[in-house]
Amino acid sequence: MSPKDRHHVKTTCAPWHAGCVPVFVMSDLEVPIRGRTYREPDGPHSVVVRGRDVVPALQHVASRPDCATLAVVGVPDAIPDLSALAGRKVIAVDADSARLHDFAKAATAAAAEVEWIRAARPSSERLAASLLPVGAVVLAAGSSSRMGGTEKLLLDFDGQPMVRHAIEAASNGGCHQVVVVYASKDVASAVDGAAELIHNPDAAQGMSTSLRRGLAALRSDMEGALIVLGDQPLVGSRTVAALLRSWRREGSRPAVAMASSTPKPRWTPPVVLARELWPELEQLEGDSGARQLLDAHPELLDVVPAQGRPDDIDTPDDYAKIVRLFPRKKPTRRP
Repeated sequence: MSPKDRHHVKTTCAPWHAGCVPVFVMSDLEVPIRGRTYREPDGPHSVVVRGRDVVPALQHVASRPDCATLAVVGVPDAIPDLSALAGRKVIAVDADSARLHDFAKAATAAAAEVEWIRAARPSSERLAASLLPVGAVVLAAGSSSRMGGTEKLLLDFDGQPMVRHAIEAASNGGCHQVVVVYASKDVASAVDGAAELIHNPDAAQGMSTSLRRGLAALRSDMEGALIVLGDQPLVGSRTVAALLRSWRREGSRPAVAMASSTPKPRWTPPVVLARELWPELEQLEGDSGARQLLDAHPELLDVVPAQGRPDDIDTPDDYAKIVRLFPRKKPTRRP
């Protein structure tokens, strides 16, 4: 590949950062998603191809150990040798259930991880969700120091502990993995199997320690991380879904956050962070987390309006306010 082509791949990913994983489109498909390129990348990447072009795509995959995923839009009637897909992910897209089944069966026999989408032509958002999976890190290791001795994440809101709302927003909003970083055993018990648990024995040293442990716990196939606070019960799944859609769009910046509901809006968690930012985030110290990086480099961040409210609960007055403004079931303390 020429130096010019390599430069094209980088600027296609994003002019703000050169580390995003390209999506190499090998057919005449319009796929306006993050990292799209029509030139062969020189690093880790995924491939999207029409079924009629699957043979050259398989040849490409066989020659590139750094190609982790192949998406086939419109699977062929005659299934070729799929042995090149061993240990990789294949996304099969077709409106015909029988063709999908046969292709998926052959790919599974070739030791591939298979996902299928029953559609003649999936939306770019649906395809992007499969090609660019995002894991969630729920930060739930805070000390609740301003709550007068009450563990705020255990406070009841709409019939369940507050931390469970953050988990459900991430899961129902489209995150492929959800981890909760905790310090208190009571918080771990409240999660009750709804997410993966990561203990942080260094929580007293600040939010950055929880962020570091959460990012380290995400699977290697996660291309982005949604960071959400455990005390944000009003965010909701629609807000999470909107953030993921915005982050996956072509031309998006490495980080996408929601706008606060304050008179002078600023960005606030939840925030989606591309994997290429993680090494810098893992070097942070103190209690301000990703804000240290993003406030210093606003060119890395897109801010979008959201459906939910980003209010976080720090004091008894904060809790009383959300209960008053959004009355649901009668709130009670969790025993």
